[in-house]
Amino acid sequence: MESECAVGIIGAGGVAARHAGVLAGFGDVRVAAVADTDPLRAGALAGRLGARAYPDHLAMLSGEALDAVYICVPPFAHGAPEKAALEAGLPFFVEKPLALDLALAEDIAAGVRERGLLTAVGHQWRYLSGIERARELLEGRGVRMVLGYWLDKVPPVGWWARLDGSGGQIVEQAAHVIDTARLLAGEVVEVWALESAAKAAGVPDADVAAATTAALRFADGAVGSLAATCLLAWKHRAGLEVYAQGMVLEVSEERLDVYTGADPEHVADTGDARTRVDRAFVDAVRGVGSDVRTDYAEALRTHRVACAIAESAATGGPVEVRAE
Repeated sequence: MESECAVGIIGAGGVAARHAGVLAGFGDVRVAAVADTDPLRAGALAGRLGARAYPDHLAMLSGEALDAVYICVPPFAHGAPEKAALEAGLPFFVEKPLALDLALAEDIAAGVRERGLLTAVGHQWRYLSGIERARELLEGRGVRMVLGYWLDKVPPVGWWARLDGSGGQIVEQAAHVIDTARLLAGEVVEVWALESAAKAAGVPDADVAAATTAALRFADGAVGSLAATCLLAWKHRAGLEVYAQGMVLEVSEERLDVYTGADPEHVADTGDARTRVDRAFVDAVRGVGSDVRTDYAEALRTHRVACAIAESAATGGPVEVRAE
């Protein structure tokens, strides 16, 4: 592809606007259209980009000659946009989580496999400055324990505190931590979770737990835990601690800290992970790069773990993570 990459964006909320801003900064990309069920929001974002606004994704896909699609919708709205992109044969970038539940994501993944379609998912932590360094340091060292956490507030959107809107905090937020744990420690095979009786505060009819904890068992015998809460009025901490023989790694969006008993090593993040994840997808669409680090199939493995934790928290017993 020698000309500009024409991109359509499904969704016009904050995440869609963030991706649109990044894409608009690429000289080889043209954001051609924005679709959203809220016409005012679609028009506002499209107007800032010099793009056309559409009332829904089907109208956009039939009205535009696109090279790729970004799907940036709330968790409850996944399904129809992905299936429409599959039907159109368009490469798509989708924001996590993949869906509210596992069945829909598995169905979409099957469609992607059948068509051999290029996909990417917004697990931008894989592009953090310290991630490659962390993988280098762990090479040949057995990871024995991981401790993950996402300690935050209730996001200011009405659907988040409802399970039928977000899928819960583990599915919607902590998926970044789960994905990083899988990357550094391998596949999770079993989980056992508990959640608080208290629900997310300040939202009528909220049924998302105020706090969730989970024990994790990894395929190679490592163990781990994940803690998440939305009790706070601020984002307190989100990250992962990795314990290997003679080494501790602390991974966050801001930095990688390495402890071995000598002087610690600190790798500050450059702050461009969200740009790099978009650049990788565009380059793959244009046929000039192959740095997509999380395609739909890979993100599905993370989603399986998140859904298993949600199931365990609801049932009170251990749940095996679905294998391939």
